Amino acid sequence: MDTDRKPHTDQYEAVVIGVSAGGISALGQLLPQLDKAFSLPVMIVQHIGQQADGYLIKHFASRCPLFVKEAEDKEKIISGHIYFAPPDYHLLIEPQQSLALSEEEKIHYCRPSIDVLFETAAEVYCERLIGIILTGANNDGANGLKKIKSYGGLTIVQSPETAEVDIMPKAAINAFEVDHVLPLADIAPLLVKLDRTGTE
Repeated sequence: MDTDRKPHTDQYEAVVIGVSAGGISALGQLLPQLDKAFSLPVMIVQHIGQQADGYLIKHFASRCPLFVKEAEDKEKIISGHIYFAPPDYHLLIEPQQSLALSEEEKIHYCRPSIDVLFETAAEVYCERLIGIILTGANNDGANGLKKIKSYGGLTIVQSPETAEVDIMPKAAINAFEVDHVLPLADIAPLLVKLDRTGTE
């Protein structure tokens, strides 16, 4: 399913990505394709154990052209940076386009929760937001992605047949009519195109 939907905006301002089981491999294919000219900030929730000890940052910082870091509370969002939610903290976007961390209760048994990131980002960026769901083994993210769509943002889901675990993509697809269902290999090229031209 890939609609001919026209974008609501000529310029996107941010990307949010939610991923769980199989995520290290999926992100390892997607993120290195975002070159140094890519201007949008990318905020990511990857479900990971509490004792990860900075593994995600070390792993991707050596593989990505963009600057990769762990999100910090009250940190201003900078273009062309990739931010990962820290283990055991929800990652939120605040109205002044800064990051916030929370230890509030788990959502779908998860902290960080994809829904929390997506829902707060939708309220801040509205139609200027791109939301992406990748491989994963639960329903986290489906409601948040639906909210991004309701605020006019662009929604992308990894095609279930290319996902290591297809439960999360299928949950999003079943929740509403997403804008693009794409093989993993096609997602980064679309992001680069949207960043540079503002159109699909």
